[in-house]
Amino acid sequence: MLREACFKKQVFPKNVLQHIAEENLWNIWVPKKYGGLELGLTAGLAKLQELARIDGSLGWTVTLCSGANYFVGNLKHEAAAEVFKNKQNTILGGSGGAFGTAKKMGDYYEIDGTWHYATGAPYLTHFTLNAKIYENGEPLTNQDGSPQIRSFILPKEKVSIIKNWNTIGLKASATDSFQVENVKIHQDFSFLYNQFYHPQAIFKIPFSLFADLTLWVNYIGMAQHFLEEAEDSETLKAFKNLATTNKNSEESVQAYAKTIEEKLSENQSITKNFITNVHQAAVKLVQELSRNIIALHPHLGIKAIKQDQQLHQIFCDYFTATQHYIFSERSN
Repeated sequence: MLREACFKKQVFPKNVLQHIAEENLWNIWVPKKYGGLELGLTAGLAKLQELARIDGSLGWTVTLCSGANYFVGNLKHEAAAEVFKNKQNTILGGSGGAFGTAKKMGDYYEIDGTWHYATGAPYLTHFTLNAKIYENGEPLTNQDGSPQIRSFILPKEKVSIIKNWNTIGLKASATDSFQVENVKIHQDFSFLYNQFYHPQAIFKIPFSLFADLTLWVNYIGMAQHFLEEAEDSETLKAFKNLATTNKNSEESVQAYAKTIEEKLSENQSITKNFITNVHQAAVKLVQELSRNIIALHPHLGIKAIKQDQQLHQIFCDYFTATQHYIFSERSN
């Protein structure tokens, strides 16, 4: 069973990785022409929530890596076909921070830097990264004066992994850092988050909104697993509060996903106000989940703090996940 196979692992064993590949889970958003499942938003979110309910590291890793494979939508056909030539064996992942530089040299860029928090680092076939753009030794800027930043996809052979993921939870996500030194990459393998070249509706969703929803369902899934393991405490008020908040979160995600799909089917634009409302709702409900888990935890006995118990791992996984910059309190 997947849950047992993932329990207490530092990295996923072969049978877990084989299951992910056989089910084509890395490619839930990828168009069928490139070997993907081409799931819609509602179906994809449900799948990610299910995986997080099985195991936190499993859900988190598939979410972040399938979210990187989602960048297929930002690539022109020739580049997308090259990156996804191995179909379900293509696994992207990387860093959302602009930690390095890219020197523009005609049709190529020379990449340098060290990037942190590449979920699934040892499993990846390609690394994604953001870099500040330089030309002729000078930083390029946007009209508002902010630095120009582009995203890039590099094959794993061009990257050196730095094994420094040492956390209390999400251990098997292996969210290591990586380094790139003087690597030249053609401009066709660079992209901008909200510039798409493929017609599927999923690629019409602004990336920040997509990221909010895909991460949100992970907290819901982990909280569901926590409730399962704590079911002998279901008469406690703290248990009921957590169950209620989690149900409200799940219903909110489903409602937002349905609204987004309706907007896209009717060719309606997704406004900045809508994106902000979803983000604020997500942050609020995740914070409520966190408070309720903390309130319930002291009532669960020794099994909640023993390292050989699922409750302990879920607790550690969940609160490691809350440190993601999108949902951490310091960023909101």
